[in-house]
Amino acid sequence: MKTPEIAGIAISHPDKIIYPKLGITKLEMVEYYEKVAENMLPYLKDRPLTLHRFPNGIGDDGFYQKSAGDYFPSFIKRVEIKTEEGSNTQVICNNKKSLIYLANQGTLEFHIWLAKADKLTMPDKVVFDLDPSGNNFNKVKDAAKYVREYLLKQGLEPQLMTTGQQGLHLRYTHRRTKTFDERRTDVKQMALELEKKYPKLLTTAVRKDNREGKLFLDYLRNAYAQTSVCPYSLRANEAAGIAMPISWDELDSLKSASEFTLKDFK
Repeated sequence: MKTPEIAGIAISHPDKIIYPKLGITKLEMVEYYEKVAENMLPYLKDRPLTLHRFPNGIGDDGFYQKSAGDYFPSFIKRVEIKTEEGSNTQVICNNKKSLIYLANQGTLEFHIWLAKADKLTMPDKVVFDLDPSGNNFNKVKDAAKYVREYLLKQGLEPQLMTTGQQGLHLRYTHRRTKTFDERRTDVKQMALELEKKYPKLLTTAVRKDNREGKLFLDYLRNAYAQTSVCPYSLRANEAAGIAMPISWDELDSLKSASEFTLKDFK
């Protein structure tokens, strides 16, 4: 069999099974990223990445990779990140060839910073993660509407995304006028106000045993070096879920946060 090539990248082990339950191969997974590249790349552009890699498929343990591999080719863009230990070199994915290369390395999930490489301490977006304690997805949808209503009153226009797992993400963009610490102070205050406004539905309690069955309004990822899953990223679950941006008009008919899957693109 001739080695398939996508965007100038030779796809190694194309027949390897990545999603065992669905029988989805590595080639099919990489082809998915080729199909969505045009839509996904604007979200990836200029943002440091954490890669969640599963070289042998989701049947084996995967691993998170923050550092650019020494063996990564020169066309993979990099950025130096200051850390508590010193520094770290992370990957940036600004074009289809880079996206396909990283997918060929077994990257299923792409997790992006909330800041861009030119101003790493100045975020340009905020993400609220609605994380359910149980399986009542209607509560998640209700919470999304309430959080949106609150944000609109603050003059903010949130966008909506399924996580491809259990919850929903609301995100909005803003000018880069504050540091992560300054922005997080604002975001925490909003989360506490929402918790107070909807005490039977929302909680900011980090410990699961303190949530009393409520939805966790997670604002904590709005911090330096934290990430959120990139729109259009696959998820490492049996359904091969996709983190899919959707319109607010689609919310009422949404059945679950993993409604969109790789099977839809086959």
